[in-house]
Amino acid sequence: MKATELRAKGPAELKQELDSLLKAQFSLRMQHATQQLTNNSEIKKVRRDIARVRTLMGETARKA
Repeated sequence: MKATELRAKGPAELKQELDSLLKAQFSLRMQHATQQLTNNSEIKKVRRDIARVRTLMGETARKA
């Protein structure tokens, strides 16, 4: 997900996106632990998306 796509979303949508990404991260960690994960790079992508969302949430909080 790109930062430009995230900037178009409102605070409630960002919170919802963060929740879904955290659930996806948990799911990927469990798959990795049970050796069911085939593409390990997905964990890295999800972590970076979480960081993007949290960064944008922080920016909007500082502006307000």
